[in-house]
Amino acid sequence: MTNASMKQQTALVCGTGPGLGRALVRCFTQAGMQVAMAARRLEQLESWSEELSGGGARVQAYACDVTSEDEVMHLYRQLQADLGVPDLVVYNAGAFKPAKVVEIQTGDFENCWRVGCLGGFLVGREAARLMGPRGSGTIIFTGATASLRGGAGFANLAVGKAGLRALAQSMARELGPGGIHVGHVIIDGQIRSERYAELAKTRAPDGLLDADAIAANYLHLHRQPRSAWTLELDLRPWVEKF
Repeated sequence: MTNASMKQQTALVCGTGPGLGRALVRCFTQAGMQVAMAARRLEQLESWSEELSGGGARVQAYACDVTSEDEVMHLYRQLQADLGVPDLVVYNAGAFKPAKVVEIQTGDFENCWRVGCLGGFLVGREAARLMGPRGSGTIIFTGATASLRGGAGFANLAVGKAGLRALAQSMARELGPGGIHVGHVIIDGQIRSERYAELAKTRAPDGLLDADAIAANYLHLHRQPRSAWTLELDLRPWVEKF
């Protein structure tokens, strides 16, 4: 698929933060797509709109709590009115509060699950409802190492991520024959950012995941010919043990 053929396509990135989320928006706009970015805080997104727009590509910001069914449905109504039915939807939202099992507060556990899994269901379901009649589209969920195994102190993250992976598997098998490509990307490692600036100094070159490199793989998934679709893609730096 060429850039020219994607100029009229629309992408939605739910969970647009300063790391991977922003890199995804930048990647998709550079590919000629018009992009909607959604997060709880609209102010931060609006400050990025001009930065991320380029080459005539339109970037639209929306406020949305992905754990609210009403807000997710409202987001899609706004998106259709402004940019049309999305061709690509990425669920990149997540929440994690580390704690030992005996110390986890019920509210924290529920919130991490709601953002990590329930929000993915709501966003994915509404995307499928719009893409189904058209018979095409891509839905990608962002996973983590915890999608595959739960670690000590990581129950709050692992439960939601494991559920999100199961959701992606079920959706792929159900929606694939209807022309909708569902993918799940496991981010197995830490993404380079200001937060990990000190860690990066102790790692080998390219020892942390680069957000732009990750985003390029998401675009590749979207562009895959349907005769050779990928359900699950795992990404890690070359020095990461697994």
